[in-house]
Amino acid sequence: MVIDLQLILSAAAGILIIVNLLVLFLRKDDKKLQTIADVFYRGQAELAGRLSQMAETNQQQQHKISEAIAEQRLSVLKMMDEKLLQVTKNVGEGLQNTTLQTNQTLTDLRERLTKIDVAQQKISALSEQVVSLQEVLSNKQARGAFGEIQLNDLVTSILPPSAYAFQVVLSNQKRADCVLNLPNPPGTIVIDSKFPLESYHALRTAGNDREKLEADRFFKASVLKHIKDISEKYILPGETAESALMFLPSEAIYAELHANFPEVVETSYRAKVWIVSPTTLMATLNTVRAILKDAKMREMAGVIQKEVGTLTEDIGRLDGRIESLSRHFKQANEDIDGIKVSSGKIAKRIQRIEDIQLGEDRKELADSDAPAVISHIA
Repeated sequence: MVIDLQLILSAAAGILIIVNLLVLFLRKDDKKLQTIADVFYRGQAELAGRLSQMAETNQQQQHKISEAIAEQRLSVLKMMDEKLLQVTKNVGEGLQNTTLQTNQTLTDLRERLTKIDVAQQKISALSEQVVSLQEVLSNKQARGAFGEIQLNDLVTSILPPSAYAFQVVLSNQKRADCVLNLPNPPGTIVIDSKFPLESYHALRTAGNDREKLEADRFFKASVLKHIKDISEKYILPGETAESALMFLPSEAIYAELHANFPEVVETSYRAKVWIVSPTTLMATLNTVRAILKDAKMREMAGVIQKEVGTLTEDIGRLDGRIESLSRHFKQANEDIDGIKVSSGKIAKRIQRIEDIQLGEDRKELADSDAPAVISHIA
């Protein structure tokens, strides 16, 4: 900065002198030119002194500025070191906290993934069971076995073994899934468990109105045919009851029939084929159990009446024997009373005998009472 200022002042002074010299030269005035030269030299000397003083002052200021800059630099470096240490410390603490939080998050994530894995395994197992159930329901034989198992569980849990039988062949060579052995009336009731579930499945999977209409017709026709088959196969005059039961292994199908196909239910009533679900069959079986109990009571009524008559005779004989025993007790009481009187008299006579043995009143005894006492003793 100092060098630039000197150059500027020197250049300015030189330009001024040159301009004056040119003016004087053009005017051809030597005296003035000399005077101007003298002034120039003096000014130049003064300017050099001032420039030297300014350079020295500038150098001093530059030194002070350098020292101030150095101090400021040290202060800034110190402050930056402190800030850097604080930032490093904060960053370290933040990284440590972040690491702890990350580890905790990863631990929680692993636990959740473990739970999700367990749930996924359960879902997979459930899916396999659902697929297995679908396979069972899609196979007629397996579906029949599924319904028979439900029917078997319900019947065996409510009725006594003598009240039912499974897979019974009737006189028309038709095999009934289950028969209830009831007294006449109503007689033997047949239960069929082979419901056409494929028609209900088609009804549930219908996607549009046309498919639903076709599925409704298919479901209705399948149920009506099944009702007709049960009526023809399992209602045999003189062998079975006048009605039979059609077992539905699902409450949803039972609700679907009664909610949307009332004409099918009415047809079953006319055919005397009663449609039952697991819940309604349980109520029916409890009613059957009550009927069997009542029939058993009626069957045993004669035996009970005979036993009651025999019991009445036994009670009469017991009353006679009690009366006879009472008379014996009364006679015994009288005999006991006589025995007490006799024992009292004997006691008195013994006392008199003791008195006699002691020599008291011997003459009176010889004259009057001795023969009587001896007779009583005998």
